[in-house]
Amino acid sequence: MRDLLITAVVFGALPFILRTPWLGIVMFTWLSLMNPHRLAYGFSLNFPFAMIVALATLVGLLISREPKKMIWSRETRLLTLFILWMCLTTVFALYPQVAQIQLEKVLKIQLMILVAFILLRNFERIEAVVWISAVSIGFYGFKGGIFTILHGGVYRVQGPSGTFIGGNNELGLAMAMTVPLLYFMRSRVTQPVLKAFMTVWVVLTAFAAIGTQSRGALLGMAAMAAFVWINSRNKFFTMIVLAATGLAIANFMPESWYERMGTIKTHEEDKSAQGRVNAWWTSFNMANDRLLGGGFDCWLPPTFAMYAPNPDDAREVHSVVFEVLGEHGYIGLGIFTAIGVFTWFSAGWTARRANKIPDLAWVSDMMRMVQVSLVAYATAGQFLGLAYFDYYYTLIVVVVTTRALVQRRIQGMPDDEWQALRPEGLFARGRLPNFARLLIGKSS
Repeated sequence: MRDLLITAVVFGALPFILRTPWLGIVMFTWLSLMNPHRLAYGFSLNFPFAMIVALATLVGLLISREPKKMIWSRETRLLTLFILWMCLTTVFALYPQVAQIQLEKVLKIQLMILVAFILLRNFERIEAVVWISAVSIGFYGFKGGIFTILHGGVYRVQGPSGTFIGGNNELGLAMAMTVPLLYFMRSRVTQPVLKAFMTVWVVLTAFAAIGTQSRGALLGMAAMAAFVWINSRNKFFTMIVLAATGLAIANFMPESWYERMGTIKTHEEDKSAQGRVNAWWTSFNMANDRLLGGGFDCWLPPTFAMYAPNPDDAREVHSVVFEVLGEHGYIGLGIFTAIGVFTWFSAGWTARRANKIPDLAWVSDMMRMVQVSLVAYATAGQFLGLAYFDYYYTLIVVVVTTRALVQRRIQGMPDDEWQALRPEGLFARGRLPNFARLLIGKSS
């Protein structure tokens, strides 16, 4: 039944995607983040739904009247350079055949990211991508939060196998990134029932992130809380809310959770943590020896035999920084870091400017919450190998496209052109969007 439902949804959407190709970005984001087909048990489990949607989106873009203009910002230029650099490091990889397989996966993701830069041409489309991203991961947050509460936090919350978020640590990072986006979604609805539902969803996702028993997710949540408090207008009230939430979670979680989280302090006695440090030293030594790094998926026993302090402990690197450093060298890490730093500052710039423009207060809120998500990724990502996670690059698209629109308004765009960009976003006056209009493509 699940197989038929997912197939019907995807293939039923194809005609709309061909007519309105930006909907292909929404569908592709849903498939790549939520991976609904991985929740089935039959033929759809490994069916290439994402590839079919991507092809339909590209065809729709070619045959439609959509402008084929890329946003060439500092972030998109650096991202393009990073893609080219990854292709170069694959040519000279330690294990070229293994690296080629991973490069193909990364290029498929990045192709759709570049297409998104072209197609997300108004605020309505951008907000739709934010919503589908949050809902896709928030699905596991809602379900996982209930699971955590019902079982007293004894069992770990896991994601769908064979995906970026299959493990508890990876899912924990993704849900930590999603909490602020769900909070933004809550601010966009005015109906009391919807607002109450969104409040529950935020709380459940926070519980689920903690319920993954991921130490990285815990650090990410703590960093987010600190950032929110520092940037809040009413620091005393924010401190009370954050403290109450923290105490509620702390009093709920079982002793086993405390024992696992306690290894953050006693990492020298924890084999898992020591294994990660060993992999980090391997990455560092390899980057010092090889300008181009070892290439994708170079974390094999022969690599550790050459570069690791403990050559017998070969494992994944579990850090976005050391993953990129080891696989693409110092130059690759520099480009990767610059993309994140510039995206962060662009989000801040956009939030400040949008707050001064009528109708765009909600955009300022969205940019601030995206910044909080980036804090979670940057913090928890130090302990997880998710350097190529599509969620992160989707947020980069959201920031860059939003900044481009705000910048055009500041430069003196006429009112009629500005209204065509739908500055009210997906939710005009807090009401549900006109989905019929979205499907038939009557938006600029």
